[in-house]
Amino acid sequence: MKQQMRIFTISLTACALALPPGVSAQTQKYPDRPIRLIVGFPPGGAADILGRIAAQKLGDDLGQQVVVDNRGGAGGLIATEIAAKANPDGYTLLFSSIPHVINPHLYKKVNYDALRDFVPVIQFVSVPLMMASGSALPAKSVKELMAYAKSRPGQINYGSAGSGSSSHLAVELFKSMAGIDMAHIPYKGTGPLITDLLGGQIGLTIASAVPLSPQVKAGKLRGLAVTSPQRSASFPDLPAIAESVPRYEVVNWFGIFAPAGTSRAIVSRVNAELNKALLSPALIKTLNAGGADAAGGTPEDFTKVVRADFAKWAKVVKDSGARVD
Repeated sequence: MKQQMRIFTISLTACALALPPGVSAQTQKYPDRPIRLIVGFPPGGAADILGRIAAQKLGDDLGQQVVVDNRGGAGGLIATEIAAKANPDGYTLLFSSIPHVINPHLYKKVNYDALRDFVPVIQFVSVPLMMASGSALPAKSVKELMAYAKSRPGQINYGSAGSGSSSHLAVELFKSMAGIDMAHIPYKGTGPLITDLLGGQIGLTIASAVPLSPQVKAGKLRGLAVTSPQRSASFPDLPAIAESVPRYEVVNWFGIFAPAGTSRAIVSRVNAELNKALLSPALIKTLNAGGADAAGGTPEDFTKVVRADFAKWAKVVKDSGARVD
């Protein structure tokens, strides 16, 4: 029923945002050449995979090629700076995720304003993180973990994909809300982190569900929960952390932004086409298989998410002491 209601909501949104003929000359001509979609991470990762899916669907519906331009580096900072300076004509778009609102608080110098320099177009998907444990941690649930950690303050080692990463800040938020203390071990990426989790060098992580889920399915790691406010369609058997820690929520959304000044007509056109694409059962199945949940909605919906997360992560970054020079 929840999935049917979500599809119905997206359908209404797509209809409401569909542009009638003659809205403007600019809209009638758009797009008349290929569109560049900048992705702030290298090929092969979640951002690249999801960005290419969005680009393919958008290109099919608009009748023009949407070319993915990978500009990896500095956690998406480089790509975001390029997009912020682009001509706001609808031919340069940014595919970004939660680092968009974390980086301004994490880095000393950021050459753009995450809120003023961009127009949120659409939230394409939401991707919950997964809390997983290895052999070094006997807890079999979030509540057992909290009890175990409270009896051993500072003695449990948890790993992250790096200082200031979403996996680091997700655990820091959990620690503060659960009233527990655990020691942080930063890694250079999720791969080395999973290796040590499997080897028992660390006991716990909260990280992307995409690389963790194969190890959980194979019985090599224990999936404890997901970080979405409710159970995820991608992992229906795992509880949400919020079931044990009320109001806990970390959702790594992926969405499309346009440079500030891009016309409302073009923003609405891109939004409407992707909302229609997200009605496809085949696309929903593909996204779920990769650990993502289809989102959709209006530009205003996405703007609310971006602004709320900007304020939320400012506090988490400050409280954690994370900093990247």
